[in-house]
Amino acid sequence: MKSVIQRVNRSFVSINGDVKSGIGKGLLIFAGFEDKDTEDDLQWMSKKIASLRIFDDQEGVMNIPVTEINGEIMVISQFTLHAKTKKGNRPSYIKAAKPEIAIPLYEAFVKILSEDAETEVQTGEFGANMQVSLINDGPVTIIIDSKNKE
Repeated sequence: MKSVIQRVNRSFVSINGDVKSGIGKGLLIFAGFEDKDTEDDLQWMSKKIASLRIFDDQEGVMNIPVTEINGEIMVISQFTLHAKTKKGNRPSYIKAAKPEIAIPLYEAFVKILSEDAETEVQTGEFGANMQVSLINDGPVTIIIDSKNKE
């Protein structure tokens, strides 16, 4: 599982011009799944994200997790995180999980993260053509791969 985590002041996702969901200050997470992902990958990623100390403390140092600022969270599925660009100019998505595998992983991850962060997690719509708007705070953007834990 790969995630791109962005610290945001606000974000929303629209589908066909209609706003599906939105958040205020918190984390916007783009999540990509592959066939080899397991429950352990989801658990590890969720705990890592919920514990990331990327919000400023009173001294302006990134030292506080989203859970301590009562921040909001949105997760958007994004298979393109598994793009392979080694050969040619057209990315290959061969490692990205097919919907029959990715959808249950995505839904489970949202549920696990909601429990770990103790907040309702907003989402887009799996497989939809979504327009994601955000105001990145910092900017702070973190990339995490559950297959590269060390």
